Amino acid sequence: MTINRQLLLTYLYLLIYICLSSGVILYNKWVLSPKYFKFPFPITLTMIHMGFSGVVAFFLVRVLKVVTPVKMTFQIYATCVIPISAFFASSLWFGNTAYLHISVAFIQMLKALMPVATFIMAVICGTDKLRCDVFLNMVLVSVGVVVSSYGEIHFNVIGTLYQVTGIFAEALRLVLTQVLLQKKGLTLNPITSLYYIAPCSFLFLFVPWYLLEKPGMEVSQIQFNFWIFFSNAICALALNFSIFLVIGRTGAVTMRVAGVLKDWILIALSTILFPESVITGLNVIGYGIALLGVVMYNYLKVKDVRASNQLPTESIPERVTKDWKMEKKLSDIYTDDDKEHNNVGNSAGGGFALESAVDEEAPLLSASRLSYIGRSQVNSRTS
Repeated sequence: MTINRQLLLTYLYLLIYICLSSGVILYNKWVLSPKYFKFPFPITLTMIHMGFSGVVAFFLVRVLKVVTPVKMTFQIYATCVIPISAFFASSLWFGNTAYLHISVAFIQMLKALMPVATFIMAVICGTDKLRCDVFLNMVLVSVGVVVSSYGEIHFNVIGTLYQVTGIFAEALRLVLTQVLLQKKGLTLNPITSLYYIAPCSFLFLFVPWYLLEKPGMEVSQIQFNFWIFFSNAICALALNFSIFLVIGRTGAVTMRVAGVLKDWILIALSTILFPESVITGLNVIGYGIALLGVVMYNYLKVKDVRASNQLPTESIPERVTKDWKMEKKLSDIYTDDDKEHNNVGNSAGGGFALESAVDEEAPLLSASRLSYIGRSQVNSRTS
């Protein structure tokens, strides 16, 4: 009964994550689309999200003192937080701009390129090695995306370039997060990460907003509804926290499967809510090819994690049971550390938290790393 209750709670968290992730994407599309809410200012919308998140994080850290801020020096802020914030803001900016030009379904298909972009950036930055098997998977994913793009009826070069640029900006941010924060030994949880990242991202977006969007924002042409933007910002903030909750209870495989399921649900919903989103047979074939490459890539990453941990070969039921016990044990350790230090950053998931404060796709790329970190700490504590 205890296991069933825990599993039900995990499935509930996964359902909340899938609903929030899909809801934020569809909500942003509705707000930005010139056919619906008619607020075609993606930088402004991103700044609203960053400003709201920064205010909430400041209130939680400084007023309610839910968590303790880390010791942030000027050098760490200048060399780590600022560049990470710049690429974080850029990925959100370009990603939101793509909604003005291409459909939600096609955007989700293009997001299959995320492992390719991350792998390329990791090889360039020296955090990963060029391997033949992974390279072939990346080629398969790229071919699938090309086929899907060729089958897109309303293909738009500008929107595609915005989305691909945002993907590579997000990939570089992930790699920089791993390199810079690990080098400084800095760990941030979702609240402290937003506390430091959100204001910096807001300031970074101010310059392009002033130059690109402010001149075209005539008051007579703007539909500004406080409750629309307030609820949109709350959904975006809730997504970040739901991601952290899900990652704390699941492993790499579960998170990746949930992401794939969410993508298919989102593609189906977008065709219903936005009639202009038309899916062709070539779209489905191309996305299927890309998804096959992503699944093979995920399998290799999980296999590498298991090999590094030297896990013995087990049957599927034994493996599921052992994984659940390991995740439960990690969750217990997380809770104990949180009570003892009053700082989530000291927990097993703290090093990943900054990576979770991103758009909805980022955790699918880094869950295996979190799983490895968590299991390593469990092994070190129990040995």
